[in-house]
Amino acid sequence: MKRLLSITLLSFILLLSTSCVDKKADSTDVKLVTAEEMKKIIELEDVQLVDVRTPSEFDEIHIESAQNIDFRSPTFEEDITKLDKSKPVLLYCKSGKRSAKCARKLKEAGFEKIYELEGGISKWQYSEVLAIEKKS
Repeated sequence: MKRLLSITLLSFILLLSTSCVDKKADSTDVKLVTAEEMKKIIELEDVQLVDVRTPSEFDEIHIESAQNIDFRSPTFEEDITKLDKSKPVLLYCKSGKRSAKCARKLKEAGFEKIYELEGGISKWQYSEVLAIEKKS
């Protein structure tokens, strides 16, 4: 009887953990990428590169060919509607927090392919992998 109870309990636990993992995988289509991966994506795909920091942060330093859509702007929701939902979007911010929040918003809005720069521009600005534009 103890053995049957143990097997039943173990089966139940496995079933629960498997169903939670499946739900998590389905809800996360945002891919975290390194600077090297980002560079390849920019070269190979027709990607929309979006810097979600403030305009003043963007003016100081940004990745070449990025467009600025401030995540904290009151017009953010309207601004993202100007992006093409069928084209990949590559997001970055200073450290990764705002871009993660933005990625969730884009996912909710129906964007199909979303990439996010791991660690933001702070982590990669000195790597020489990305083409960075700095205010002189």
